[in-house]
Amino acid sequence: MARWIEEETDEAVLVEEGSLYPALYRMERRGWLEAEWGTSELGRKAKFYRVTPAGRRQLSTETKQWARFAAGVSKVLLAV
Repeated sequence: MARWIEEETDEAVLVEEGSLYPALYRMERRGWLEAEWGTSELGRKAKFYRVTPAGRRQLSTETKQWARFAAGVSKVLLAV
C-alpha cells in the first residue's frame, strides 16, 4: 500500500510502513474504515480496507480543512 501511494503521487508523498498501518488501525477503530482479510492477486493473505459512510464524512471534513490550510499557506508565500 505504501508503494502504491508513492507511485500514485509521483513520490510526492512518501509513507513509511511503520506509520501507515498504525494510522489505518486508528481509522478502523474510529469507524472510518472497515477491513477484512482475503487473498491478494498474488495469492497472498492480505487485509483489504473499505471506507465507511462515517469515513466519507470525515474525508469531506478533512478535505475542506486542508483546502483552507493550503489557501492560507499560499497567501503567506505570495506575500513574501
